[in-house]
Amino acid sequence: MRWPTIILTVLLVVLQYPLWFGKGGWLRVWEVDRQLQEQRELNQKLEQRNAALEAEVRDLKTGLDAVEERARFELGLTKPGEIFVQTPKSSQ
Repeated sequence: MRWPTIILTVLLVVLQYPLWFGKGGWLRVWEVDRQLQEQRELNQKLEQRNAALEAEVRDLKTGLDAVEERARFELGLTKPGEIFVQTPKSSQ
């Protein structure tokens, strides 16, 4: 009676091994699921960035206000007749 129990136990272990540790086993499924979640989070961040860039491009194409604002803040340009005053930042 002892040998059939041992044989069935070994057979059960042999059949369960691929389920847990094989190429398509549960451990691999959990790892791929984790990677998928990380990729979805990255994709969401990139979609938000792309939407912001798209809005900026649309704004730059349609109106001169955005172009003027960028020229003022990024390049330090002024309109004719304007006086540019720069104040030093405090070191505190």
